[in-house]
Amino acid sequence: MYCSHLFVPLQSMNENVIIVDADFVDKVVFDLTVNFERMLERRIPQADMARWIEYLALDGGMRNGDHQTTVVLIHDHQTTAMNNFLPSRYAEELEGQAFKGNLGEFAFATTSGETFVSKDDLFLDTLRVVMEQKEVKRVLIVPDDLLYNKVRAMLRQADDTDKHITVFAMQPMPGGPFRQEILGYSLMAALGIKSEELRF
Repeated sequence: MYCSHLFVPLQSMNENVIIVDADFVDKVVFDLTVNFERMLERRIPQADMARWIEYLALDGGMRNGDHQTTVVLIHDHQTTAMNNFLPSRYAEELEGQAFKGNLGEFAFATTSGETFVSKDDLFLDTLRVVMEQKEVKRVLIVPDDLLYNKVRAMLRQADDTDKHITVFAMQPMPGGPFRQEILGYSLMAALGIKSEELRF
């Protein structure tokens, strides 16, 4: 049973914002689980959502403190949950919920593409709105690899150059006006995969 963090009601958008393509991340975790179970010859548990978000935030430059962070999970309208995370159900367990840890409070909002707007367009629209908010100082972005170039182009056109922006991908990608980090490290930590297990 998931109990590593207590989730409480969402308050508002904050100084730090994390935007995630939830379907993409869920697929990446599935692939990692299959590969590492074969490699390590043990069962890999579902990814701890709160632990992943905290490791992602650390990779994005956040440090211990009483920070306020909004986490936006964007998914296809046909999916109701992430199959490889706990907690996982958008409406029942994530939307309007939050948890507190060493990096402060992380508040969740979930949204989905509909038949008249694609998930990719929704992701880009969300990023555009967040970039326009003067009170937002740090933005962490986890796009589908196929959307990376459009995200990079949008960030190149952004007027606000004072924001600390980090884009995550599974491999090094063409650069832009932002930091770049490897997504897999935080996901491996959330899956309980330790670095010493990878020393052969």
